[in-house]
Amino acid sequence: MSTTPRHRRPKMTEPAVFDNQEGGADPAVISQAAHDTAHALVHHGRDSEDPEITERFVRLAETEGIEAIAELWSDSPAHSLAGSLWRIYAIRAAVQADPDRMAAHYQAGRSASTPEVIAGVPEPPTAEEMTKLADMVLAGMYSGDIDVAFDRAAAFCRIIARGQAHSADEERAGTHQEAARLTSRAGQLVRTAEELESSARAQRAGTLD
Repeated sequence: MSTTPRHRRPKMTEPAVFDNQEGGADPAVISQAAHDTAHALVHHGRDSEDPEITERFVRLAETEGIEAIAELWSDSPAHSLAGSLWRIYAIRAAVQADPDRMAAHYQAGRSASTPEVIAGVPEPPTAEEMTKLADMVLAGMYSGDIDVAFDRAAAFCRIIARGQAHSADEERAGTHQEAARLTSRAGQLVRTAEELESSARAQRAGTLD
């Protein structure tokens, strides 16, 4: 069985298609656009099958901003390329929103982690490195394997989650509400890590849509 990742050939969706839908955009059209945009952005530097189409998507990212394209991905299934890119984008946004706090959680999580926590995955990036990794993946410039990028992002999530859980334990002696918030966020990050790890496995198997 081939391990080459399979994906549908991207096709351009003209902006007018979205505008002409009665009662808003057709969810199927949005889903297709999310799929096509994700694959075009990730593969445009590696896949010369149809350079004109991928170049149009690249220009869209440059002119409209990666934020506009990311809006397409937010409702995509977790175990899809578009859904995985959305999760990486969300991690990037969280780091940029409060880099000092994220760095503190990372250090706390790293100190509290045992080797088994990150066994079998590449070295997780720091908060600063995570932003750079996300930028490269989202811009289609990541030169490594996408599955490795997903695994690294997942490892980052697990480290941050452990740091948040550690902080929650300290907060329980003070503000119960803050402790509950940190515990909830840690749980969400663990789920995100599991989703990214699943996408990494699917990418290696050639089944990530």
